[in-house]
Amino acid sequence: MLRCQRHALLLARVDAGARPAEAGTAARAHLHEHQRAIGLAQDEIHLPATAPGRADIACHQLQALAQKVRQRRVLGRRAGLLARGCDNWRWRRTCRHVFSERLEKLHVTPSFALALQAAHAAAGSQHYPQAALYMVATPIGNLADISLRALHVLQLVDAIACEDTRHTRQLLQAYGIDKPGNALLALHQHNERSAAQAVVERLRQGLRIAYVSDAGTPGISDPGALLVDEVQRCGLRVVPLPGASSVTTALSATALVQGAGGYLFAGFLPAKGKARQTAIAALQAEARPVVLLESPHRITELAASLAVLGDRPVTLARELTKQFEQLHTTAARGLSDWLREDAMRQRGEFVVIVHAPEKAVAESAIPQEALRLMQLLNNEGVSLKSAARVAAQFTGAARNALYEAALAQRHAGSERA
Repeated sequence: MLRCQRHALLLARVDAGARPAEAGTAARAHLHEHQRAIGLAQDEIHLPATAPGRADIACHQLQALAQKVRQRRVLGRRAGLLARGCDNWRWRRTCRHVFSERLEKLHVTPSFALALQAAHAAAGSQHYPQAALYMVATPIGNLADISLRALHVLQLVDAIACEDTRHTRQLLQAYGIDKPGNALLALHQHNERSAAQAVVERLRQGLRIAYVSDAGTPGISDPGALLVDEVQRCGLRVVPLPGASSVTTALSATALVQGAGGYLFAGFLPAKGKARQTAIAALQAEARPVVLLESPHRITELAASLAVLGDRPVTLARELTKQFEQLHTTAARGLSDWLREDAMRQRGEFVVIVHAPEKAVAESAIPQEALRLMQLLNNEGVSLKSAARVAAQFTGAARNALYEAALAQRHAGSERA
């Protein structure tokens, strides 16, 4: 309900149907925060579930309308007709508010109309086999982080299997892509194996099916892996469409992979118990950077668990690609204190990167061929100092670093023995 009578006039203009964008924009400022169904500040995804108890008049009628622009105009005219046809001012105000709220849900960024045209021009001439599953990566925050091929495929496919049909429908609406209700199939972690059978049956009929998770590349930490396994087991084709990934996005801003011998993606750690303790112990022994994922509800618990790593650096990447994106690096022992200093730091989705130990980074910077040459020389009876000198001459590596690395390897071997 609008908070005062003057707000009802926002959609009272006779030309409300002709200028729905203005009405929707004006109405947005007067909605309570929890009432917003989709906010596109800086073209971000923000699709919370509908709050309980909200008016949902004409929902089914809205779903039946095919074109987004037409939806907005029909809604504007319908709001005006209902308002003018009733003498009760409270009813008029309620009608205008309800339909302004539906306009908010159907908000489409105008620039994506050009993106759809560009997607058709750039990707339309390519081959898209039938009876194929298309694994489509979607943005992790910023709506513009969608590929042209992904936009074209989402329009082309006969159906879209998705982690959350409500979320995906709003995402498609933001891009101006219309799909009938029966074209969206629910496939999430609780029904993935059984829902995969329904997807396989459609593929066998020669249909093209896309799969999208709520954000990012499906099948990594989101559902999709079991679906791919089932489709491939049945001899059907899987076509991957690359795109946004929170893991590679965070790593690209930290410069931790090169010289560290790669990285380990651990995803979400076990929630509690012995399994969690074992996972933390493995982090302590891991010589490579480790990438973790965590939700806002458990980030403080994860920070407390990582304190055992002491001074080992940890990078926390929060709200990647969104308006309040933040990357911060601190010692593992101080991560909990940093989170408590500001409640905002505990909000959003997190990528947590545990840096490699300093000693491991120094050793990994030595060329592997230099270490192998030293090992061969030492096996032939050449002293470590002489082997380090020869290896340094042939590979260009630092002689002292080679010698220290050889000593460390010998010490580690004696401890294991």
